[in-house]
Amino acid sequence: MLHLRLIVPADRTDEVVRTMERTVGTTHLAVVPGAARDPAGDLIMCDVAREAGDDLINTLRALGIDECGSIAVENIDLSLSSRADKAEKDAPGEAADAVLWEQLSDATHEESTLSVTYIAFLSLATMIAACGVVLDNAILIVGAMAVGPEFGPLAGFCTALVQRAPKLAWRSFTALIVGFAAAMAVTVVFSLFMNATNLFTEEMLDADRPNTGFIYAPDRLSFVVAVLAGAAGMLSLTSAKSGALVGVAISVTTVPAAANAAVALSYGDVKQTWGSTEQLLLNLLGIIVAGTLTLLAQKYLWAKQRERTARNNA
Repeated sequence: MLHLRLIVPADRTDEVVRTMERTVGTTHLAVVPGAARDPAGDLIMCDVAREAGDDLINTLRALGIDECGSIAVENIDLSLSSRADKAEKDAPGEAADAVLWEQLSDATHEESTLSVTYIAFLSLATMIAACGVVLDNAILIVGAMAVGPEFGPLAGFCTALVQRAPKLAWRSFTALIVGFAAAMAVTVVFSLFMNATNLFTEEMLDADRPNTGFIYAPDRLSFVVAVLAGAAGMLSLTSAKSGALVGVAISVTTVPAAANAAVALSYGDVKQTWGSTEQLLLNLLGIIVAGTLTLLAQKYLWAKQRERTARNNA
C-alpha cells in the first residue's frame, strides 16, 4: 500500500476527493480543511493499493495539483485494516508487478546526478578494485562491486529512453562517462603511488591471475551476465526490492574492468588496458539493453492488464 498526502487549494478539494473516491483501490480517505499553511489549502490523505497508485498520481498531476499544491507519496510497511485488504483485492493486477513511473523517475534522477559524492564512491570503489586485480583477490573485487554506485545512472538512462526524457538521458550519460573517466584518472595516480612505494609492481599485474584474469578478457558470456544483471536490477528498482541490487552490483565487472584498465595504463600495458575497456563497455551496453527492454516489457504488460480489467468492469 501507498500513503498519499496532498495539499490542495480549498476550491479544488471536492474535485480531488471525487477523483480519489472513484479510484478503485483507494481507502482511508481523510480531509482536514484549512490545515495547510504553505501553500495554503486543505490537507487530504488516503491510502491506495500500489497497483492503482500510478494511475491516481497521473490523474492528480493532470489536474495540476503538483503545481497549485503538493503530492507526497510514502510506502506503507504495515497496514492492519480490512478496508486496506479489500482495496488491494479490488485493485487490478499484483502490487509486485506495478511500476510507479513518477517514483522511478524521481529515484533515478537523484541517483544519476553527477556529484562529488558519486565520483568519490566510484573512485574509492575503483581503487579498491585496483588492489583486488593486482593481488588477484576475489574478495576485494566483490567488495569494490558492492561499493560502486554506477547502477544509478545506468537505470536513469534506461528510464529516460523508455519515458523519452532527453534531459534525464543526458544527465545519466554524463554521470557515467565523467564518473568513470574521473575514477580511472584517480586510480592511475593511485597506481603510480602504489608502484612508487613498491606495493604494486608490473610483475604482479602480468602474473597468472586465475581469480581476476577474466576482467581483461571479455567474451560472450560477459555480455550474457550483464544482460541478466540489468534485467534483475530494473525489476529490483520497480518492485521496490532494493536488496536485490546488491546481487546485481556484484554480478557485473564494470568497476573491476575500469580499475584493471587504469592500473594497466599506468604501466603502459596496452593489451590489458584495451581488453579491460572492452569489458567495461560490454557490461555497460548489456545492462542498458536489458534494463530498457525490461521497462518496455513491464509497461506493455501493465497496459494489457489495465485493458483486461477495464473490459471486465464494462
